[in-house]
Amino acid sequence: MKLTWKQIDPFLKKPDPKARVVLVYGPDNGLMRERVKIIGKHTVPDLTDPFNVTVITADKLIEDTALLSDEANAMSMMGGSRLIKIEGAGDKLTTTIKAYLENPSDENMVVIEAGELGTRSSLRKLCESNKQAAALPCYVEDERGVSNLIRNSLGEAGYRIDSDALYWFASNIMGDHQRARGEIEKLITYMGNDSKGVRLEDVQASCGESGTGSLDELTYAMAGSQPQKAMESFYKLVHEGTPEIVILRVVQNHFKRLHYINSLISNGQSVDMAVKKLQPPLFFKFESAFKSQISKWSLPKLTIILKRLSELEAQTKQTGAPVQTLCAQAFLAISAMR
Repeated sequence: MKLTWKQIDPFLKKPDPKARVVLVYGPDNGLMRERVKIIGKHTVPDLTDPFNVTVITADKLIEDTALLSDEANAMSMMGGSRLIKIEGAGDKLTTTIKAYLENPSDENMVVIEAGELGTRSSLRKLCESNKQAAALPCYVEDERGVSNLIRNSLGEAGYRIDSDALYWFASNIMGDHQRARGEIEKLITYMGNDSKGVRLEDVQASCGESGTGSLDELTYAMAGSQPQKAMESFYKLVHEGTPEIVILRVVQNHFKRLHYINSLISNGQSVDMAVKKLQPPLFFKFESAFKSQISKWSLPKLTIILKRLSELEAQTKQTGAPVQTLCAQAFLAISAMR
């Protein structure tokens, strides 16, 4: 079965019992590991239990295709259900998984970890179409998704967060769900019991090195026609381990916001009125720079840039694509536009 984004949370809370194989895939490794853990705990309370949890690498399963059936149909020595986790999966396992799904265990659960799988992936297609399997995507969360995660997590801990603090925090920790979770937990620990209102200075003090602002430096350098600064910021982000797809989507988001504001202005709204409609709201420290960029970029130019960035994203998803080089070339070209 194919899980849409609306079906993911309900499935994680209560997995469909008909799904005996769950494929968890996508570019966000932190989110993938978290969801595998949640699904696994529905089967085995202790994921470190060596008697009820078996981990198999994809390479090992390719060498011995019977291993999956043997492990998945084995009875637990201590009683209860068993969890079989397959790591590093890809399309080379499609035939093995398909054969297993012809007669899967009613008691034991098979969870498959995979990286990003395109729409043509045979393993993804198999798990999406088979009634006894489920395909659960884990995509890199955008700024809005991370904002919701921050707001909900802090709310559960009894805190409220100012809008400028939320915007800054989300912009600086998005990219890996597990890392974002860690930064939120660190912020909660930092706040303690003294105050329930989280301000911008609290977030910046807690975030430390994660709040370097390199993403903002990159986007504002690109939109400000500063090629050298843009390249320095880009390679700094790459060196820090920020995924290229995260960088690309932040850049896309910045130019989409410029395009949106320019569209409103072309329909008769003032700059100030248009800027107030941005969601999430514009961080006050960038307001002056952003407004100067509004007048710099025309709608036709912004349309060209957004088309190029969309094509770049499609290129980066091709197997073996030199992602870093493609991004650097595109970012440099956009930064040099006048």
